[in-house]
Amino acid sequence: MNIIVCIKQVPETTEVKIDPVTKRIVREGVKGIINPYDSYALEEAIRLKERFGGQTTVISMGPPQAESALREALAMGIDRAILLSDRLFAGSDTLATSYILASAIRKLVPFEIIICGRETLDGSTGQVGPEIAFHLGIPYATFVSGINQVADGQLECVRLMEDHYETLALPLPSLITVVKEINEPRLPSLRGLLRAKKAEIPVWGASNISGKIEFFGQEGSPTRVVECWHPEIKAEGKVVKGEPEQLAQILYETLKEKGLV
Repeated sequence: MNIIVCIKQVPETTEVKIDPVTKRIVREGVKGIINPYDSYALEEAIRLKERFGGQTTVISMGPPQAESALREALAMGIDRAILLSDRLFAGSDTLATSYILASAIRKLVPFEIIICGRETLDGSTGQVGPEIAFHLGIPYATFVSGINQVADGQLECVRLMEDHYETLALPLPSLITVVKEINEPRLPSLRGLLRAKKAEIPVWGASNISGKIEFFGQEGSPTRVVECWHPEIKAEGKVVKGEPEQLAQILYETLKEKGLV
């Protein structure tokens, strides 16, 4: 069984900076990490290989520095890694990103399962996984919290809903996006770290994959960011010190002034 995992390197910070001209996230000089939800996708791919056999491949689109995320995935136990990096890919929105990833995945046929994280921390759209499935013409399931079985050309999984769980059976090949309830990602072993350090990671550009260049990058992205801003925190507050009885009286009077009691 061949399993493909799509991951993204995201900034390791909550203080995200936006370029005022391009309206894109500034990634230069910011340390990157594997998107947390993608760590669960990597772990599940390794577990599926351990249960059913096969090969695992991790693929990521990004600048050259994204190679470090791929090496971390290899250290966890993924078999091989591929980096998609080309100036023509810059500025891709979710549609262009999913198109580029799907174009690269076609070179990895045959495969049975594609696993993505639920969403990325820097975008939080949850769109790329389903869009990859659309481009490839395969079924998909989102918010997967468990995989029961892979047999007889089907994947049986459990999907996390708002107030319940549902069990689905998808014909293979198929794609799933996973939530953190599905597993607990392992730490890389020393042997894995040494293997990852020596591994050769091929870099695929626009000329290495199928697909139309007009659907790559900013030109192939229908999304247009008009303006970006940081939310302003206007909450008022004050610190009150005293004995419990005094604090209770102050709280009561404050609530009374506001008409809440």
